[in-house]
Amino acid sequence: MTVWQTKWAPTPRELAACVECGLCLPHCPTFRLTGDETASPRGRLNAMSAVAAGTLPLDSAFAEVMEFCLQCRACEAACPSLVRFGRVMEGARAEVAAAFPREGRLGRRVAGHWLESPRAVGVATFGAALAQRIGGRHWFPRRLRVGLTGLRRLPLRRRSIRGRDVGAGSDPVATVGLLAGCVMDPWFAAVHEETIGVLVSAGYRVVVPDDQTCCGALAAHDGAADDAARLAATNVQAFAGVDLVVANAAGCSAHLAGYGHVVEAGTELASRAIDATVLVARAIGAGRLPQLPSNGRRAAIQDPCHLRHAQRVVDEPRSILRAAGFEVVEIDPDGLCCGAAGTYSVVRPDTSFELGERKAAQVRAAAVDLVASANPGCEIQLRAHLGSGVRVAHPIEIYAEALHSARDHDLAGSG
Repeated sequence: MTVWQTKWAPTPRELAACVECGLCLPHCPTFRLTGDETASPRGRLNAMSAVAAGTLPLDSAFAEVMEFCLQCRACEAACPSLVRFGRVMEGARAEVAAAFPREGRLGRRVAGHWLESPRAVGVATFGAALAQRIGGRHWFPRRLRVGLTGLRRLPLRRRSIRGRDVGAGSDPVATVGLLAGCVMDPWFAAVHEETIGVLVSAGYRVVVPDDQTCCGALAAHDGAADDAARLAATNVQAFAGVDLVVANAAGCSAHLAGYGHVVEAGTELASRAIDATVLVARAIGAGRLPQLPSNGRRAAIQDPCHLRHAQRVVDEPRSILRAAGFEVVEIDPDGLCCGAAGTYSVVRPDTSFELGERKAAQVRAAAVDLVASANPGCEIQLRAHLGSGVRVAHPIEIYAEALHSARDHDLAGSG
């Protein structure tokens, strides 16, 4: 008899989809680190099935097996049976949260409540900005220091992009709603500004609804399923009047595309959700944005898991870099997780650190001074492990800077 307590629990059909072929194993970061079957997708699914059948207790050992997973979804891309591992794992995490409400509460508190509060994020941002200026990283717990090291220079005062409405003439290609995001808005304002500028140049009208909230991805990943559903419902309403819902953070765009599994009214929004790199690459391909000549420079590409594995978006960031004039350097054909993984770097800093070091070693071996990554957590992780000698930036940010440089050059030439 099943011990599942919530409506989010994995269904028998979802669990039975796994045929135990093991093709996922080489793609799983935790299995590659440990060689332990219970640290693999197959082992985790078997544990879920045993709990569902009542032959294994839903105890702390089961919780540990579930929570060791990075939820990178690399297994999904390798699975011939199309197991929806991301959704199944979120359901299992929700069950763990229901069974052990006091354990793992740090991740759930951060993901389910703190990140949705602009005031709370603002206070934390101010504290981090102050620490950057006076060398106060040692004030923070060890598990937060890697993240602080990888942050961009934060302003002491910030201005949100929420409420913006930037037109593209009287006949825009489409009206897109940009997800401000819980950390993108305060920590990556430059990426937002460049994304808006590039999309407007491509003929889009860009609006940033003021009544939107956190997408809920981290809440869902950490088992706070009810919080994730509440956040999704808010965004369904906030983005009701736009043609496309765009996010420039891979984790956010992947979660928006899965809203149909999060909240009943989410399927329609999910059909309009798109990652910003896809939209920009399409505009370049359609000739609405220019393809710049080679600048003779090389840029490495790091694939965020929720872009490459969850959304199968691989070519678009590379085409954007090439359009910016760069030679693209591949660093990891498997697209192994960098270890950031949402709140994973906070709740499991040792495993996260080891994976971050492996990814940084791949970048160093490529001998580049620029890495493109389309996800904030990945950027922070890479910056922390690479140091100041290698710049890490969003592909759209790199492309926008190339456009600015080309326009400045043209103006100088015409003068």
